[in-house]
Amino acid sequence: MAPEKAKTSLTTFPASAEIVSEPLGVVLVISAWNYPFLLSIDPVIGAISAGNAVVLKPSELAPASSALLTKLLEQYLDPSAVRVVEGAVTETSALLEQKWDKIFYTGSSKIGRVIMAAAAKHLTPVVLELGGKSPVVVDSDTDLKVTVRRIIVGKWGCNNGQACISPDYILTTKEYAPKLIDAMKLELEKFYGKNPIESKDMSRIVNSNHFDRLSKLLDEKEVSDKIVYGGEKDRENLKIAPTILLDVPLDSLIMSEEIFGPLLPILTLNNLEESFDVIRSRPKPLAAYLFTHNKKLKERFAATVSAGGIVVNDIAVHLALHTLPFGGVGESGMGAYHGKFSFDAFSHKKAVLYRSLFGDSAVRYPPYSRGKLRLLKALVDSNIFDLFKVLLGLA
Repeated sequence: MAPEKAKTSLTTFPASAEIVSEPLGVVLVISAWNYPFLLSIDPVIGAISAGNAVVLKPSELAPASSALLTKLLEQYLDPSAVRVVEGAVTETSALLEQKWDKIFYTGSSKIGRVIMAAAAKHLTPVVLELGGKSPVVVDSDTDLKVTVRRIIVGKWGCNNGQACISPDYILTTKEYAPKLIDAMKLELEKFYGKNPIESKDMSRIVNSNHFDRLSKLLDEKEVSDKIVYGGEKDRENLKIAPTILLDVPLDSLIMSEEIFGPLLPILTLNNLEESFDVIRSRPKPLAAYLFTHNKKLKERFAATVSAGGIVVNDIAVHLALHTLPFGGVGESGMGAYHGKFSFDAFSHKKAVLYRSLFGDSAVRYPPYSRGKLRLLKALVDSNIFDLFKVLLGLA
């Protein structure tokens, strides 16, 4: 929170400068249902640390967590500075009609557009933590067992695919795909058993609406016959087994929208070079993953793939590193938070310059002459050599 010292130049000499972080004011945090505690508390901590008053709107799709957050925040925090508003569309719409100093939203890009349109009426800045179709590129030059285990825990071990940074589809070569699929089948059975729907380690789908949405993706013509593993569904218990699909059509629903569930298409390529074209042809994802031993491929992937974040040889673990900013780019969001980046997200960086009343120079005031203009130019450019030349009459 302490002011950051900033360098000064000949133009402002003698002077000192600093960057002061000041609170934005009153901010609105609208959180998501898939990690209802983390995605509420994390941005609220950032907002409080920066000195703001906060209104939190938890997701109505996680009502137990929403009620708990209301109870705990009212019990432990000052209600004049931090408030919780529960409710659904009506309450959220009413909140969005108000003027805020910042809105922080986590959720879908569809609702993100609604949030941004409402904020635009008041010129309110926003942080949008959205999602997208996060690709996983698997090179044949990798440790297959470790790769598969990390993909599985990153996909199905994180809310059964109901996570914004969940792997959305895999890109690998036609030659390597059979080995990858066989290894995934083997490890999935080790983790979740022969009947994964009954596994206690497998999360439910959040509600019947999302279950039906995922079923629609899976039941689409020219998609259902691409299942190479899984596909079992239990609507009564809101369970869908881990499902792998091979070479679904690129124009299918499952490849057109974020899956946000336990379905994982694998797209095969003639060579891994084509993966860059596939990723670039689509909106920028929240995360992009690569598994390889190849150093040049790692460097090229990090340098040329545009995504909110990139992880090489693992899935989703960048989320846990508070020294890295977490956020999207393009349609996967704007703004970032976590650690110090949360403080920065809810702060205005105010420029402050302290000047002395001594050392006032006539050169900045009219009437101007060629000599004055040359001296001013040297001052503005902070060029000491030119300044001495002007003062000595050499320029």
